[in-house]
Amino acid sequence: MKRSQINTIINEAILLFEVTGCKLPPFAYFSPEDWLKIGEEANEIRENYLGWDVTDYGKGDYSTMGLLLFTLRNGNYHKPDQYPKRYAEKLMIIQEGQLSPMHFHWNKREDIINRGGGNLQLRLFAADDQEKLSGGKFSLSLDGIRKTCGPGEIVTLQPGQSICLEPYIYHEFYAQKNSGDVVIGEVSDVNDDDNDNRFLESLDRFPKIEEDELPIHLLCNEYPGQ
Repeated sequence: MKRSQINTIINEAILLFEVTGCKLPPFAYFSPEDWLKIGEEANEIRENYLGWDVTDYGKGDYSTMGLLLFTLRNGNYHKPDQYPKRYAEKLMIIQEGQLSPMHFHWNKREDIINRGGGNLQLRLFAADDQEKLSGGKFSLSLDGIRKTCGPGEIVTLQPGQSICLEPYIYHEFYAQKNSGDVVIGEVSDVNDDDNDNRFLESLDRFPKIEEDELPIHLLCNEYPGQ
C-alpha cells in the first residue's frame, strides 16, 4: 500500500468515527514527531499494538480486500504481569465493496458489534479437525439469543446488533450491498495478531508500505522503540 493511501484512509476514518459518535483517545492524534518525544510511559500503547491499523492482507487492492482498525485497549499474553488485562477493544471500518477474508482465532473469543452505518454481513463455518471449512452445523449467540447455523450461513447485523464468535469459528465479513460503509466494534479476549490468526488462504496480516509521502499518524506496528 502507498503511504498516501493509508493517510487518506485514516483521515476518512476519523470523520466517520465522529459522525457515528465513536470518540477516539488522545493517542489517536499523535504525530510521528510526537512519538519521538514520548518515552516509556507509553509502552502500553507500543507493546500491545494500540492505535491505527490499515491492512490490505498483502493483496494490494484495499478497495476489495481490506480493513481499517483502531485498537483502543489490549492486554498481552506474553507479559501478563506487566499487562494483566484479559480483554481487548477495537473499532473497525469496512467499506461497501470490501471483504475481510475468511479466518478464525485459536484463542480469542470476540463480540462483533455493528456500531453504525450500513448492515454488516458475516459468512460463517465451523472449522474441522484439519482446520478446513466444516460441513457441520454449529451454535452461536446473537445478542444473548442462541442460534444454530448451517455451514456457510450468512448472518446480517443491523446497527446495534452483535454476534459472539467462539474460537475455531471461521468468519468473513463485509457491508451489505447498497447499505453503506459500516463502523464495527469488537470486544474480545486479548488480541494477538502475530500468533492467533488462522486465515483459510495464506495472507499477510500487515501491509508492505511504499513511502510516497510522510505519515500523518503511525500505524500500531511502527512506533519508535518497539
